Amino acid sequence: MTSGSATTGWPLLLRLALRQDRILAPVSIGVLVTMSVASAAATPGLYASEADRVHAGDAINASPAIVALYGPVLDVTSVGELSMTKMTVLYAVFVAVLFVAVVRRHTRVDEESGRTELVGGTSIGRDAPLAATVVESVLLAVTLGLLTAAGNAVAGLDGVGSLAFGAVWAGTALVAAGIGAVTAQVSASARTCAAFAAGVIGLLFVLRAIGDTGPQWLSWVSPLGWNTQVRAYGDQRWWLLLLYPALAALLFTVAVVLRGRRDLGSGLVPARPGPATGSPRLADALSLAVTVHATTIVLWTAAAAALGVVFGMIAPGIGDLLDSETAQSIIDELGGALVAAILSVVAVVLTYFAVTVVNHAGHDEADGRAELVLATAVSRNGWFAASALVALVGTAWLLVVTGLGLWVGYVAADGPGIGNLLVAALAWAPAAWVVGALAVLTLAVGVRWSALVWAWPAAFLTLTLIADLVDLPGWVEGLSPYSHVPSLPADEWSWGSAGGLSAVAAGLLAVAWWRFRERDIG
Repeated sequence: MTSGSATTGWPLLLRLALRQDRILAPVSIGVLVTMSVASAAATPGLYASEADRVHAGDAINASPAIVALYGPVLDVTSVGELSMTKMTVLYAVFVAVLFVAVVRRHTRVDEESGRTELVGGTSIGRDAPLAATVVESVLLAVTLGLLTAAGNAVAGLDGVGSLAFGAVWAGTALVAAGIGAVTAQVSASARTCAAFAAGVIGLLFVLRAIGDTGPQWLSWVSPLGWNTQVRAYGDQRWWLLLLYPALAALLFTVAVVLRGRRDLGSGLVPARPGPATGSPRLADALSLAVTVHATTIVLWTAAAAALGVVFGMIAPGIGDLLDSETAQSIIDELGGALVAAILSVVAVVLTYFAVTVVNHAGHDEADGRAELVLATAVSRNGWFAASALVALVGTAWLLVVTGLGLWVGYVAADGPGIGNLLVAALAWAPAAWVVGALAVLTLAVGVRWSALVWAWPAAFLTLTLIADLVDLPGWVEGLSPYSHVPSLPADEWSWGSAGGLSAVAAGLLAVAWWRFRERDIG
């Protein structure tokens, strides 16, 4: 096949991809734009004068912990930079996750399910699926950038700065799509593809965090560090925006080259063959579920431990700000006490572990693997309970690891006493269980709805953020389980909150179990 015909049929595949993403893409982009616009609209009212903005910016920059989490404010007089403090780096990670998911869906997932091989049996070229995915990523990135820029401008921020900020998010999206394209060639399965991509994004975030609080050159190594250095709402560095498409183009080129060096359905890192005979320990559904997700559990555990230690080591820097009542109010506006703010983000991220497990069960059912398991001595209830148990217990385990990591890092940095960090992390477990139970219920309703499990954490996070920023009624904010978690260790443990959320999770699981028993498999 010639290079000219290698991409034959990509416009048709592009139309198919856009149709498949007709719900995922608009909803996800809408959530991201809404969060940005809500912050842009709410923050200016917090600072009545330039002196207030300077004080707030200086307070943020004085805390290495906050800078590591959100990035520095390079222009302390800019209301735009203060408004986008969280959005510039931290929420750009969510942008990256979205675009990795889109690329993974149309590359590695399609190969794993056999759809790519089926399409390849027609006149479609070998590289057409990857080409269509790249074009779709560019279209979605541009759409995200333009909508974000327009929304921020309408919300009252500087129009030119909003355009630069939209370009930053679009650039982040393109780089993330490139990362997804490369990891799809390296990995041999959709799960390892997600793990590799998550590891790369996590590494880029950590490099940026270390660079913003230490050796500044490390910030320039990470594209997430470029987000701040563009200075969207200050003295814009327009030339820096060229680095995003340049890096994305390089990553896409590498993906194409790697695609030509492997067989369809395989990866450059081959999957390890299993043993010739199955272990007796796999006789029950729970053991099978734990074995299937063992690699995922190990990778998530390592990531949770690393993040906990890193943020625990930089958290003591917050102590210098707590002597001032004004500084404390500023920190509260940024998300509460620092450790609570860290945990509020980490808890949402770790909830996606439960979502990943439930989504995998949905794929097993859709692809017929669940029927093979149920053809043995495994009962329907056992298979269902195993997936739910691994999802919920695994999430609690990751929160424990995060809490221990925070404690280790905090002690290593000789931080002052602020309370039990392990308890602070576990306080988020009931809320995570509610979201995980909703994901289980979504699967129980019908396998065709299983893709919606990804929407629950993002929807509740968005509701919590918007309710806080635009002062929505309390009952609206109360719809999010994350809103009921006390900000430990700054606040006290609430048995009422923990018990109520746990009861809701148990009720949802009971409904899910009843519904699953009543419907047909597949």
